[in-house]
Amino acid sequence: MSIHEECGVFGVYDPAGDCARTAYYGLYALQHRGQEACGIAAINDRELSFHKDLGLVGDVFSSSILDELGGTMAVGHVRYATTGGVRRENAQPLTLKYVKGTLALAHNGNLVNTPKLRTDFEYRGGIFQTTTDSEIIAYAIAQERLHCPSAEEAVARATRHLHGAFSLIVMSARKLIAARDPWGFRPLCMGRRGDAVVFASESCALGAVGAKFERELDPGEIVVVEEGEVRSLRDNCKGASSHMCIFEYIYFARPDSVLCGQSVHDARRLAGRFLAKEHPVEADVVIGVPDSGLDAAMGYAEESGIPYGVGLVKNRYIGRTFITPGQQSREQAVRIKLGPLKSCVEGRRVVMVDDSIVRGTTSRQIVNLLREAGAKEVHMRSSAPPFIAPCYFGTDIPDKENLIACNYSPEEIRAMIGADSLGFLSLDALHQIAPDAACGFCDGCFTGKYPIDV
Repeated sequence: MSIHEECGVFGVYDPAGDCARTAYYGLYALQHRGQEACGIAAINDRELSFHKDLGLVGDVFSSSILDELGGTMAVGHVRYATTGGVRRENAQPLTLKYVKGTLALAHNGNLVNTPKLRTDFEYRGGIFQTTTDSEIIAYAIAQERLHCPSAEEAVARATRHLHGAFSLIVMSARKLIAARDPWGFRPLCMGRRGDAVVFASESCALGAVGAKFERELDPGEIVVVEEGEVRSLRDNCKGASSHMCIFEYIYFARPDSVLCGQSVHDARRLAGRFLAKEHPVEADVVIGVPDSGLDAAMGYAEESGIPYGVGLVKNRYIGRTFITPGQQSREQAVRIKLGPLKSCVEGRRVVMVDDSIVRGTTSRQIVNLLREAGAKEVHMRSSAPPFIAPCYFGTDIPDKENLIACNYSPEEIRAMIGADSLGFLSLDALHQIAPDAACGFCDGCFTGKYPIDV
């Protein structure tokens, strides 16, 4: 098993039209959050059309498809499976036609009460077309809409029954609705571009479409856009406190994004500085594992005084290694993805900084690559603490039997990956890497303690 990437959501209202193309560019900026499938749904004259498939954004969409979709509103999604398998019907946005009209939904996160909700629907005659928990959310909204006066009220009522992580963008024939769970597990922000209103998982997607970041949605908040008017519903915010996934800073988010007021790049660089303080070593060069290890490596070099170098070159035409199914395929993908820069590492004592160690197999391969390139010593540093527990909120961190830190001591892990030394970021330091963040964090995968019952 492997650690899986979560998803990315994007939504736009623009009276000037061509919203599908805007969503396309937004999804391109969020491609790092999911490389399995993608889709866009759009509204033209209150009529819903959509296109989705397995594959990357650039492969699934063409200019003619985007022209056909058009739209004065659009919802987009990039996916990596958290619940459900790799099947075309699981691609999002999910679309429904029901007695009240049409509905499109994009979801980032994972529910922990999925089995109960699904069983309840099935015993009331519900027929599911996918294996995702996102379809349960869509059904819940559609059912509530039968008994309340508006789509936003239906979203508010439905989400009160959901337990877990959800950042949602919902589109009806006339409204674009964004909603965040009361715990704030997954990020969701809002921006503007002239008369257009844009929602996205990360602020980097706002910049990609020329929108100016306005703010992040609060935990439990629902924002409604109707004919250009923006309204906020906060009934579900009562008593809410944020527990955003701290792994967003370590790995998921793009370094040019800002989460809870904190630069992701700065957080990663600070993690590297803490690593240098907690795990110093005599070495000749500090390198990072592309991409999410690079900023931490810079921080390590700055704090330690050891020169920073480019020791690993990334093949830009291959996705993240854990996307590849099967352990043998993943290990081969490491060699395809990363090439050691011999002139940087040959004959040198190397500090190699990566974002985390999950199974240890990828780390072992990278250490071997550096030794083959002539590295005299390889000192491994992880800008995350050891994984000791699974995640239930949208990051498919493997069960404990597949987490190397659950079965072996740090010294045993060091020997298994073939490094000369090994250091993990401490939990205390982890909670100091985002000093400007105006939110709390979930660190359950590092502590085994979760903000809600699982």
